[in-house]
Amino acid sequence: MKKVCGFALFWIAIGMFIMMMLPNLVWGVILLLIFVILGYRLFCC
Repeated sequence: MKKVCGFALFWIAIGMFIMMMLPNLVWGVILLLIFVILGYRLFCC
């Protein structure tokens, strides 16, 4: 379980870094929605 939590925290940090590099909030929200849907599909299916 510690490995799964570490993996999730690592990718959360990568996502925060990418959000800092994006010029505006709209692109960040669009990417967030795409990745949440994709992650849900990969995890549940």
